[in-house]
Amino acid sequence: MKNAIKKANSQGRKAVIPYITAGFPNTKRFWYELKEIDEAGADIIEIGVPFSDPVSDGPVIEKASADAIAHGVSLKWILEGLKERKGLYDAKLVLMGYLNPFMQYGYNQLAEDASDAGISGFIIPDQILEESVEIREAFATKGLTLITLVGPNTSLERMKEYAPYSEGFIYVASVLGTTGHNDQDIAALSKTMVEAREAFADTPLSIGFGLQRPEQLNSLPSYAHPDAAVLGTSLLLHIESGKPVIDFLSPWTHPAN
Repeated sequence: MKNAIKKANSQGRKAVIPYITAGFPNTKRFWYELKEIDEAGADIIEIGVPFSDPVSDGPVIEKASADAIAHGVSLKWILEGLKERKGLYDAKLVLMGYLNPFMQYGYNQLAEDASDAGISGFIIPDQILEESVEIREAFATKGLTLITLVGPNTSLERMKEYAPYSEGFIYVASVLGTTGHNDQDIAALSKTMVEAREAFADTPLSIGFGLQRPEQLNSLPSYAHPDAAVLGTSLLLHIESGKPVIDFLSPWTHPAN
């Protein structure tokens, strides 16, 4: 994943990390949209694992998650579907979800099945460092990465505690709250980015929560710009409206010079 981001940066752009809830907008069209996201130039794709209590997600992703669960989407469904399609995607694939489904699945089995399905890593918002030893050990046996997530409320000292265990990229939540908001505190976010640069050395930094257009990043000072952008709620709304994925992602994957 780190190499995918650095490759995008060498092309003069931010790496693009779209998010889509598994099973969205329905179980059949999901696989079509996932392929469209890949073909539109995504560098890394986050696939959301539906969960009944997605505390970090806003109403759009929360509804997508609830709908997916109602239609039978599960962690097993996701992994089996990806295994059947392994090799179809150029982008690196990451599963983003809450700890409970992964714990219920069993960490060792999860690592094995995720590897077989072509997954590169995981983002687990409610997994804290002190309780991550078992899952990290299971992931390490299959070369899987557990992505570190930080935000404006994460101190520099806490970031440094995570640093030795952080690989792939760092997910910087741009606001305190749930996904889908775009009311960033520029000063607070800039401070977070500066401290993350110090703590995580050469590990790429991504910004997520509330991004819609590339020009939003222009409000940040140059020293606080991310290496990658995570696009979630706004992309789901675009897909739900029936518009082509490439229309949304093109300004990100092919920025104007």
